[in-house]
This record gives sequence, structure tokens and C-alpha cells, in this order.
Amino acid sequence: MTKIETKPLDAEELVKSKLQELIDFRKENNDIKEFWGKQFDLGLAWVQFPEGAGGLGLNPKYQLMVIETLRNEGISQQNRVANILGIGMGAPTIIEYGTEEQISKYLRPMFTTEEIWCQLFSEPGSGSDLASLSTKAVDDGDGYIVNGQKVWTTLGHLAKWGLIVTRTDPNVPKHRGLTFFIVDMESEGVDVRPLRQITGEAEFNEVFLTDVRIADNQRLGDEGDGWRVAITTLMNERVALGGGSGGKGGGPIRTLMNLWSTKKDELGEHDRKVMRDQVADLWIKAEILRLTNQRAKVMAKSGDAGPGGSVGKLFSAELNQKIFETCMSLEGAEGMLHPAGYPMVRSEEAHG
Repeated sequence: MTKIETKPLDAEELVKSKLQELIDFRKENNDIKEFWGKQFDLGLAWVQFPEGAGGLGLNPKYQLMVIETLRNEGISQQNRVANILGIGMGAPTIIEYGTEEQISKYLRPMFTTEEIWCQLFSEPGSGSDLASLSTKAVDDGDGYIVNGQKVWTTLGHLAKWGLIVTRTDPNVPKHRGLTFFIVDMESEGVDVRPLRQITGEAEFNEVFLTDVRIADNQRLGDEGDGWRVAITTLMNERVALGGGSGGKGGGPIRTLMNLWSTKKDELGEHDRKVMRDQVADLWIKAEILRLTNQRAKVMAKSGDAGPGGSVGKLFSAELNQKIFETCMSLEGAEGMLHPAGYPMVRSEEAHG
């Protein structure tokens, strides 16, 4: 009897096949966290990651196919926003520096948002100069004892895990004396306090660490190698924060376009022409930013974040300011109002 050999699927066919399985699963299951778990198990969380770690070991360009397909199907990928500090920054760092045990333990509940992550880098005296941080981790032979204070910790009040940089050797140049850990935010000695903004939000927090014990198996990278690990996290942070547009025409520019469609007929002829040019110019810049970030994401997912993420983060901050200034101009006096309470949308989504 002649043996029939089957031709292995190429990368694109493999991704399409798994996407169809995932979409079919969604039709039978309305629980979004179970869906995200299935997405992880199929290797469609980060296709460039190894098999078994939420990936398929493929070119990161196929992740764009996954995200676009799910978006067109109306299937939420809100986990990437709700747990952005984990999915966007923690996961690439763990893949590069983590042990097999750490990869197996942390990535799946991170992707499903069952465990929210935060980033403990900035300190009251160490903002832009991160390497000057003073939070200390002392090896007592049975792990590390950490003492210090961190600030501007996004989602710290909801996080199960935190990425933290500490000083383990004060007797060497500042960049060489740092060590990077994963800290359990529910550990004894971790005190998270909200930082209230003028809007009433408390998206940020300050975190006090008093004799917090961190086991050696929660260290990422070698002792004293924390600066190199932190740079990996920061490069991916710039890509994640600079690039979250929600697709073509999405993000802040969508807010402006929707507002323009409702307000343009209320303007006089001269004002309408001037504002139309401003809106068009901002839409073009938003599209340039989207394409720049798309390239930066592909680079980051291939293991080389490069400077593109930094460019995107800077450009997005400046562009978003101009977009919302234009929104304010369109709104007129009504732009000074905001919904009662100004709800903290991102945190509620992460918690739910």
C-alpha cells in the first residue's frame, strides 16, 4: 500500500488554520478570558514566541494578521490594553531573560488578564535617570530583602505582579549595580497608595516596599545585569505605549474625526475651511505614526526593539496633544466639561 505523504502547512496557512479554529471556538464560548486562553494555547498570543509560550516560532509579521482578523470579526483584544504593562513589556522581557519555569508560570495568566502586571522603575529621586535608583535588594542567603519606594506605578493597585529594578551593589558604577526581579504585589511589606490626579483619577500609585522578600527564582537575568534587562523592558514599553492606535483611523484621531463630523456644520464657512485643513493634516500625521509604529512592533517582536519605539512614543505624545487641542477648539466652551467622576476606564477594564 502506497504511503500518502501530506505536505506541511506553510506559515501563513498555519496561522489561518489556527485563526479559523479560534474563531469557531468563540462562536461556542462567550467567556472572553477563556477565549484569550485558547488564543494563547493555539500560539496566537505572540506568534513570534516559542511554541508552548503563546507562540509558533514564526515571523512577527503574522501577529498583525491575527490582530487584524480578530478585529474584523469584532472579537475583543482589549487584554492588550488592560494588561499593557504585562503583555506589551513584561512578556518580551520574560521570553528573553526568563527561565522555562518563569515562562510557563507567568505568560498565560498574563495574556488572559487573570494576573495584572505593573512596572516599578521610577522613584522620587530617580525619574529620567533610572540608574540612580536607591531601592535596595540585599541577598540574605535565602533570597533577597527589598526596601525602597517607587512612584508613578500605573495599575499598581490592581497588579498581582510587578517588574522591579533594585540596587544590589552600591560599590560599583550605578549602571552595573542593578538587579531585575519579578515581585509579588501581594507580598507582606508591599504598600500601594493612590496618587490622585486633578481629574479625580488614581491610575498611578506610589509603592512602598518594607522588608519585602523576593525569592532568587523571581530574578530575571543575572545579579548586576538589571540595567540590560530594564533597557529591554523600556524599549518594548515605547513600542507598546507609542503604538496603541487601534488600527487605521483609530485611537485619538478617531475621537477627532467623530467630533468633526458632528461639529463642522455649526462652523462658519471660513472657520470650517481652516479647521478642515487642520483635521486633514492631523489625520495624515496619525497615519504616518501608525505605519511607523507598525514597523517598530515588527522589529521589537523579532528581538530588536531599536529606536523606532522611542520615536513613536515621542511623536504620539506631541500628536495627541495637538489632536485634543483641536478637539477643544471644535467643542468651544463645552470642551471645559467632562463626565461626572471622570471614571478610570482602563483600570476598571483590567479589573473586570
